[in-house]
Amino acid sequence: MRWISNPRNSPKAKTLAAALADSKLGISPAALPVLADLLVSRGIDEPEAAARFLSPALSDLHDPLRMSGMKTALDRLEAALERKEKILIYGDYDVDGTTAIVILKTAIELCGGAADFHVPHRIREGYGMRDEVIERAAADGVRLIISVDTGIRAFAAAETARRTGVDLIVTDHHLPGTDGVPHALAVVNPNQNGCDYPCKHLCGAGVAFKLAQGLMQRRLDTKDQSRLLMSFMKVVAIATIADAVPLLGENRVFAKLGLQGLRRPVNVGLKALLEVAKLGDGRALTATEVAFRIAPRLNAAGRMDVARDVVDLFNEKDMESARKIAGRLDQLNAERQEEERRIMASIERRLEEEPALREAYCVVLDDEGWHRGVIGITASRVVERHGRPTLVISRDGDEAHGSGRSIPSFHLLHAIESCPELFSRYGGHAHAVGFALPSANIEKLREHLDGYARARLTPADFEPQLEFDRELPLGEVTPDLYQALLLLEPFGMENREPVFAARGVRLMAPPAAVKDKHVRLRVAPALNSAAPDFTPRCHPDAAAIPKRDGEAEQNTSSWRNNIVFKAMGWRMKESCDRLQLLAGDRLDIAYSPGMNDHPEFGGLELTLRDVMRAR
Repeated sequence: MRWISNPRNSPKAKTLAAALADSKLGISPAALPVLADLLVSRGIDEPEAAARFLSPALSDLHDPLRMSGMKTALDRLEAALERKEKILIYGDYDVDGTTAIVILKTAIELCGGAADFHVPHRIREGYGMRDEVIERAAADGVRLIISVDTGIRAFAAAETARRTGVDLIVTDHHLPGTDGVPHALAVVNPNQNGCDYPCKHLCGAGVAFKLAQGLMQRRLDTKDQSRLLMSFMKVVAIATIADAVPLLGENRVFAKLGLQGLRRPVNVGLKALLEVAKLGDGRALTATEVAFRIAPRLNAAGRMDVARDVVDLFNEKDMESARKIAGRLDQLNAERQEEERRIMASIERRLEEEPALREAYCVVLDDEGWHRGVIGITASRVVERHGRPTLVISRDGDEAHGSGRSIPSFHLLHAIESCPELFSRYGGHAHAVGFALPSANIEKLREHLDGYARARLTPADFEPQLEFDRELPLGEVTPDLYQALLLLEPFGMENREPVFAARGVRLMAPPAAVKDKHVRLRVAPALNSAAPDFTPRCHPDAAAIPKRDGEAEQNTSSWRNNIVFKAMGWRMKESCDRLQLLAGDRLDIAYSPGMNDHPEFGGLELTLRDVMRAR
């Protein structure tokens, strides 16, 4: 694996560190240089911006009216509430879409209205707005439809709404197509041309939240707004983290405040969800826990069955009923995991047996009957394992549906847009797409995308690489530093957990295997490079060997050089086995500091990102 260091701007970091020293954040002086480095590398080099980043507040939210189309949308929604009109919220079947429905539906109810909702069935309806749903709503007396997390390319649906006398408000975050936006009453999307909204990377629930925020500002007392916005923050945080949008700007406010609020959930359905995910213990949650333990259970409804279960869960008032729904989501998630394993096993066999497929610059995999609710996840798994843009397609007779995921250097939506004639429909963004196409076009798609990718990628783009923030000797890893790093949470897209490199660290004992996949090391800071190394590699425990005078002098020159860190390498046993590590080896490690809170053997520990022999 190739290690890449983030560029550093020492003058800016030094200036920022000095400014933060005068702040009220209580950051240890020794930790300030490292923290300032990390902030500057994330593009945050002004003291005011750093303070907002480290300690976001509700007051950091932008005015919803800065988003194009918002005033028109709010005027029409208010008119509907005044006239007691029937309102339909048209969502999507993933976490982002279902939580967006919950947010907007609840806001409308709080403001004195009522709204029904429609969540498409992934298999029977697929992604996007359907004419027949709009026509049924119009026949039922609906005069206002609001889309959430969908609709930015729904030109036919907008025309159907106009024809049937329904006003359509599109709220979405996906990228518009080359034809612009649909001819709806209002389009609310920070990514549309001409919109200068400061945060361009909201998820669908984030855009719905801005509409809800604007509505409550108009219709509720000021004293109620902060409390209700904080209540919504928990749900929009889940969606923001689950949808893997950058956790910067307004998204950081959502994630930071929402995760804090999840310590004390009030909503009955949310309590039941945390219980079934084994997270309802009153402690602060991390973005990782939301992404891997909460989001998959919410996503499982739309992937494996009916996504409206998620909306019903958050609307439920009875705890026992909520627990039943949460239990059903947990079971669906287990079924999703089993289906994912089955498809991945089939994919790995294909890649092993077909070298041409494995060596394609853009991998296109297809089979009959693969579960359409799981193909997006499996595409992500292939990208993780093989480092290449990947489309996974499920054939169903003459029709096929697919999902794609990409690598940082390849804009997948642009790739799809280079051959629009092959698709029935498509949409997405740089790193993820969804689409439908005739099965007969799959081979043409495979050939076209491989050629398109070969013209834009090189083998170096597929080489695994690890990006680290800066070199940090283990002797500088302290509890104060760890507490300072916590201010950077939550971690996620474009604000990943800091990764440091330490050179020449000492392996103090042979690696210990954990559950056959993982490995635990005991490492100590590197000695001064001038110190001779008398430790033979063949000894099973170098720590037991008495030090010679020269080495002992160096080893005791600083008490920090005697600290031994536990370092956990998740899924790294195989790579460590290849290195044939023995006590006494000198290693270069990439790591993230962490804390084990076990009452008996807790304390600072390291999470390994990569290990190599010291150079």
